[in-house]
Amino acid sequence: MSTKPENKTIERSPVVCVMGHIDHGKSTLLDFIRKSNTVDTEAGGITQRISAYEVVRTASDGTKRCITFLDTPGHEAFQKMRERGAIVADIAILVVSAEDGVKRQTMEAHSAIVKAGIPYIVAINKIDKPNADAERTKLTLAENGIYLEGYGGDVSYVAISAKTGQGIDDLLDIVSLTADIAGLKGNLNVPAEGYIIETERDAKRGVSAAVIVKDGEIETGLFIVCGTSMAPVRAIDNHIGKRVDMVGPSCPARISGWDSVPDVGEPFKCFETKKEAEAAIDEEKARLAKNKKVVLVDPKAVADVDVTKLVIPVVVKADARGSAEALEHELAKIRHERVSIKLVNLGIGDIGEADLKMIVGTEGAVALGFNVKVDAQARALAERAHIPVHTFDIIYKLTEWLDEYSKTHAPKITVEEIIGEAKILKLFSKNKDKQICGGKVLKDSINLGHKIKIIRKDVQVAEGVIRELQQQKEKAGEVREGYEFGTMIECSIEIAPGDIIKDFILVEKQ
Repeated sequence: MSTKPENKTIERSPVVCVMGHIDHGKSTLLDFIRKSNTVDTEAGGITQRISAYEVVRTASDGTKRCITFLDTPGHEAFQKMRERGAIVADIAILVVSAEDGVKRQTMEAHSAIVKAGIPYIVAINKIDKPNADAERTKLTLAENGIYLEGYGGDVSYVAISAKTGQGIDDLLDIVSLTADIAGLKGNLNVPAEGYIIETERDAKRGVSAAVIVKDGEIETGLFIVCGTSMAPVRAIDNHIGKRVDMVGPSCPARISGWDSVPDVGEPFKCFETKKEAEAAIDEEKARLAKNKKVVLVDPKAVADVDVTKLVIPVVVKADARGSAEALEHELAKIRHERVSIKLVNLGIGDIGEADLKMIVGTEGAVALGFNVKVDAQARALAERAHIPVHTFDIIYKLTEWLDEYSKTHAPKITVEEIIGEAKILKLFSKNKDKQICGGKVLKDSINLGHKIKIIRKDVQVAEGVIRELQQQKEKAGEVREGYEFGTMIECSIEIAPGDIIKDFILVEKQ
């Protein structure tokens, strides 16, 4: 382990969070800054997980400065991830399109920034577009309570084109100035600590976590703890996947070998010995046990559950914890009056045989994956047990599929459909439960062999069946509206003149 310098406090690089609506150009902006092109590698052009990148910028005076960027997804499903990004970051860039102006997700991102209490800069993007109107965008920002400099407020802004690069140097200058004003410091002589920004499970590497260091230095040989999860720091990968021995304040890194999946957005801390790390975990477990609440189930609530609904058991596996949370958020939106989605298991990593064993033999069960694979044993079990298994690379394709699946598997219901109405004018004869009547069709038609409801003074008094039907003394299969008829009705009560009969059929509906 390296010797710590005497001067323990250093100026650290800013961690900058890029936020905004789904298609206002956040990833394109980062791509231009990093001179790379990750947009085309994102399924559907959507950033679906937090990523952290270090960039080194050369200022106009020739000095070099490192900035760490967090790219946070813009779609509503990733609200938790956006909030997490703002908590980890020192500065936020709120990207707003000069074409579209403020959107609901723009305001959600703004709320996350305000909640985190960090300074932010507005980047009015897409000024190169034919329909761009930066002035109108500034007004819509003001209408939504975001007051820019010169427009009644003190929020800095820059008009940019993430595509051409126009204005981006000015934006980075303001980021650097904001960081200078904030006076960001890192302490190298304290145990390394920071935040977990993403987790994933890999068949070869096991559980790994992307982290941002806020204080201290992570070195090989230490033990890292987040909540009740721990990993020995045997290897450190930097933001481009290069193996390094140490990362310091504001640096992103990936640590593998966790004994369980740490919670995204939670703080981590490093310890020199395994004994110290285990003691911290024991302390956390004790705290959790003390704060654990016992939830009593209301018997009435159980009694009120609609047992006629079909429950579809679903196993969902995702590539990372943030993606899993986004999926959970979206699955909760699937609603059907006769179907209920039961999330049996929501985890990270490939779909394995153990996942399918949770739902074997359960009617309608499915296994779904996002950015994961299905191993051979799981696929074989799925074929034997006739369990649908599908994987997707866009979250909304997954939820759309499940929504459609739930609709097609909804239990069919039988409903009564009134297809005609008539009034009884006269009762001619009665022989036990068979009665000869005369009447007139008031609405639509009445039909031979159909069941009828007998209504007296607006109250149903019985049901019956039309056994014979005549129109103008000729046998008929149907008599339509406006015509009189003769009929033999089979029913348990005596029909009276003035009764209304309603012809109905039973219809099966999805």
